[in-house]
Amino acid sequence: MSGPDFTFETALLAQGYLRIAGVDEVGRGPLAGPVTAAAVILRPDDIPEGLNDSKKLTSKARERLAREIEARCEVAIAHASVAEIDEMNILRASHLAMRRAVEALVPAPDYLLIDGNLIPAGLVPPARAVIKGDARSVSISAASIVAKTCRDRIMVGLAQQHPGYGWETNAGYPSKTHRESLQNLGVTPHHRRSFKPVHNILYQEKR
Repeated sequence: MSGPDFTFETALLAQGYLRIAGVDEVGRGPLAGPVTAAAVILRPDDIPEGLNDSKKLTSKARERLAREIEARCEVAIAHASVAEIDEMNILRASHLAMRRAVEALVPAPDYLLIDGNLIPAGLVPPARAVIKGDARSVSISAASIVAKTCRDRIMVGLAQQHPGYGWETNAGYPSKTHRESLQNLGVTPHHRRSFKPVHNILYQEKR
């Protein structure tokens, strides 16, 4: 299968939609850190080369593309905090981050292409959910690259405050190092208490 293209966007442009934003989030699976979303509007005549699902790119390629996207496209990034994730659950928090990213685009987009199979509640512009969208739509892949690059940077910063968990390489995902460090070093304020491995350690501590 070839990489993402501009097919969805071309069809929408033909229907009269001019400001089409790709929307994606990153960070549903980690045990620590925020969930981060990005909304990106590409210019049809100036699409950066090499856009793809952020998971298929090296970190170097992602960094380079993120800089290009931020320089040449309209970009908004937003987050939902660990407290919000624990309060409302990860799916709702990721949808909140997406909604915040969309609302931060000014002027507002007039159509949204959203990665996944659900459209977050409360979005004003019409939207379409695109399963595996980051591998099918260049607008969504641009959003995935920007969101992942931004969140990875946040986790590198948090790793300096809380060394030992390996966040600079595992971005808060439940790698072996991270799970072992959780047992040995305990839970930080940046850990998601509603996630089972973290909850279990807190439960053990209370016994």
